Amino acid sequence: MGAALARGWGEPLLCADALPGRAEALAAELGGEAIANEELARRADVVVLAHKPAQLETAAAELRPGLEGRDGVCVVSLLARTTLQQVRDAYPGVQAFRVQPNLPAALRQGVTVFAAPEPGDDERLAERVRELFARVGAIVTVPDALVDVAGGCSGVGPAYWALMLEAQIDAAVRHGLTPADASVLIGETMAGAAALLRDGDWDTLALRRRVTSPGGTTARGLAALERGGVRAAFAAAMDDVVGA
Repeated sequence: MGAALARGWGEPLLCADALPGRAEALAAELGGEAIANEELARRADVVVLAHKPAQLETAAAELRPGLEGRDGVCVVSLLARTTLQQVRDAYPGVQAFRVQPNLPAALRQGVTVFAAPEPGDDERLAERVRELFARVGAIVTVPDALVDVAGGCSGVGPAYWALMLEAQIDAAVRHGLTPADASVLIGETMAGAAALLRDGDWDTLALRRRVTSPGGTTARGLAALERGGVRAAFAAAMDDVVGA
C-alpha cells in the first residue's frame, strides 16, 4: 500500500523498508532516496507508517527519537486493526493520524478512510494530511471506531470486484465468448457503471431502474443473482472482515 501511495503521489520521497532492496527500488523508480528509519524521522515532516501492525512498537522505537520535539511533524498510520490511540501510545508527544487508503490510489482513483481528528489535534496538520490523500482519490471521514468497517468497504473492494469480474467472465466463456473479449466487455461495463453511479450521486436504485425493463433480460438476471444469495454473501464477507 505504501508503494501504491508513492506512485499515486508521483514525486520523490524518502523511503525506508526492513526488506533489503525494496526501498532502494522504489526510490529509484520515483527519484527519491532510500534511508534508515532513524534518518527518515529526522528529515521527514509527514511519516507514513505502512509496516505490519505487529511491528508498531519496533518501528516506533526507531522513529520516535527523531520525531520527538520537532514542530509541525506527524505520523500517519495505515495499519489495519490498529486504533488511533494505539498509535498515539506508541508515539507519545507526536501528532498522529489514522487513514485506510486502497490500492487504486496508485492511479489517483482511490478512496481513503480518514479517522476524524479529535479535540486538541493540530488542525493545520490534519488539513495537510487530508490534502495529501485527496491527491490520490476521494476521502471519507469517520470516527476511529468505524475505520475498520469503512475499510471493509474500500480496502477489500478491488479484490471483491476482481472476483465478480472473474465470475462473469467464466459465465460468458461457458456460452462461447473468448476470455479476452469477455474481460473487455465486462470490465469496461464495470468502469462505466461506476462513472454513471458517481455522476448520479451513487443512487444505485435509480441506475438499476434505468437499465431494467419489466420482465426483460436484466430483470431475470437480477432475480437469479438474488436467488444465488448475492446480498447474503456480501453481508457475510463484511462480518468476517470486521470480526462480527
